[in-house]
Amino acid sequence: MRKAMVESQLRTTDVSDPRVIAAMNDVAREDFVPAAQRSFAYADRGVQIGEGRALNPPLTTGRLVNVAHVTKEDNVLLIGAATGYTAAVLAQLADSVTALEQNTKLATVAKKNLSGIAGVNVETGDHAGGWAQSAPYSVIVIDGLVEQVPQSVIDQLTPDGRIVVAVMNDGVSRLALGRTAGEHVGYQYFADCGACALPGFEQTKSFDF
Repeated sequence: MRKAMVESQLRTTDVSDPRVIAAMNDVAREDFVPAAQRSFAYADRGVQIGEGRALNPPLTTGRLVNVAHVTKEDNVLLIGAATGYTAAVLAQLADSVTALEQNTKLATVAKKNLSGIAGVNVETGDHAGGWAQSAPYSVIVIDGLVEQVPQSVIDQLTPDGRIVVAVMNDGVSRLALGRTAGEHVGYQYFADCGACALPGFEQTKSFDF
């Protein structure tokens, strides 16, 4: 099933970095989902992991990581560690990965799942606050669908940093690559692709009269 995911989902799209393909071929995604969901681990859709959360579809994660161009020298922040799957993939690409999860139960699961993987630190804290203690980061991966990316996260990027995220734009889930430009980030949408909601990035609702 993992091989089929690589061949039919990744290679047939724009996931072209052989290092990303190799990492996703090596990491056993079924080890990061509840036992009852193991048969769906490689399906082209989100996988429920409890706590009202779901892992992004493999294709979505693959496309985000692909355009991030992660190298061994990068200091990476993953926001939305969930059960640790994407952190395990990133750990094959970079020597330093900070995996942030705001749900304490999921953070505990991620720590257990990632305990034998070098270079990954799982931290518990609000997604929207990032993790300033290990900043700055040359790459930030937000592994979920958000309404906005707060300045508090952008401020943790290096001057030449890049950020990848799925953003809800006009009711459509769009994958975006952002690059720092001064104190701000300019985003380029590169694909419309389904993603699973990540809490902590909701826009403040306004009232119309």
